Amino acid sequence: MVAARRQAAAVDGSSSSTFNVLDYGAKGDGRTDDTKAFEAAWAAACKVEGSTMVIPSASVFLVGPISFSGPNCQPNIVFQLDGKIIAPTSSGAWGKGLLQWIEFTKLKGITIRGKGTIDGQGSVWWNDSPTFDPTAQDSTTNDMINGELKGSMPSTKPTALRFYGSNGVTVSGITIQNSQQTHLKFDSCTSVQVAGFSASSPGDSPNTDGIHLQNSQDVVISSTTLACGDDCVSIQTGCSNVYIHDVNCGPGHGISIGGLGKDNTKACVSNITVRDVTMQNTLTGVRIKTWQGGSGAVQQVMFSNIQVSEVETPIMIDQFYCDKSSCKNQSSAVAVSGINYMNIQGTYTVKPVHFACSDSQPCSGVSLSTIKLKPVQEKHSLNGPFCWEAYGELKTATEPPIDCLETGKPAKAATQSNFESC
Repeated sequence: MVAARRQAAAVDGSSSSTFNVLDYGAKGDGRTDDTKAFEAAWAAACKVEGSTMVIPSASVFLVGPISFSGPNCQPNIVFQLDGKIIAPTSSGAWGKGLLQWIEFTKLKGITIRGKGTIDGQGSVWWNDSPTFDPTAQDSTTNDMINGELKGSMPSTKPTALRFYGSNGVTVSGITIQNSQQTHLKFDSCTSVQVAGFSASSPGDSPNTDGIHLQNSQDVVISSTTLACGDDCVSIQTGCSNVYIHDVNCGPGHGISIGGLGKDNTKACVSNITVRDVTMQNTLTGVRIKTWQGGSGAVQQVMFSNIQVSEVETPIMIDQFYCDKSSCKNQSSAVAVSGINYMNIQGTYTVKPVHFACSDSQPCSGVSLSTIKLKPVQEKHSLNGPFCWEAYGELKTATEPPIDCLETGKPAKAATQSNFESC
């Protein structure tokens, strides 16, 4: 049957560049391991410029860790995802732990599009509980019912979908849900377009960032809905020319630049625009976070037209970021300058503004205009704006008044070397 379908495809010229995983042995029943069929379909599609690898609708494909890699593939391949891909939930499928589940590497012009879903089945990782794999040869129904399977998931949790070292990347229309860790990651990529994308995991699922960017340039994220247990979007070092707009975020930790400078490293982020975003029930709204001891710079950032609802702290710069009980005090820091906040309105539950900047590298060029933030309940005694070593300008009156912002430039300005090193 499969051979006949392949032969028919070869005869039909219109299908010679279309490679359906069902034609390569995939079952799509949600129980059979279809990894090898996906690998075979990719190997064929990889040889044809402008080809399309099809994951059809009305089917569920169980796929283990897999890499769709170049650099010898032809350009402009489309991964048409209309069905559903699910991850295995047995610890045996992951060895001692992997950093990613599905990855695309070193490609030119790669598109993932469709109405399909990638489901990481992450609850078995979040809960670190015994798991059951219906395809395992030595598993029985009693094993599943009695919960007697031995061993837990590896401590290293994979990113659901990762792109690495690729140019001209498009992700459109698909959904990633219940990721083991980060839903969608771009590392060392250029010319990235994300549109009509959805990420969905519970608000208490650990480290499940919606979209993670690092060492990537010329990125546009639009018309996207992100609900997760960590940052809706995380922008890390090496990112520049990033434009995020028309995004719905929540639950989650907001949209964050950082954490940057961990373990005394240099971090460089520039030309970031975040606008026309709504946030509901998030930890922060728009945040910049850096570790003590780092170097480099965050510069030229615009946050505008942000609507927040019941967000703990809508506006935050934290240069004392620490994800454990205590961190070593260090004088060096990533410089933060040219940060603009415009038209940020809505409600908060803890504090409207928190600017905690470095003693040695004060924040400079911080500007705010049309800021209107109200506590969810007026009768509660909530913290007002907090500023430390933050300098800039209030371009309009703000609600509440952000009187703690120092005007002008800091006496101890950030060293020029921080900016030049980037």
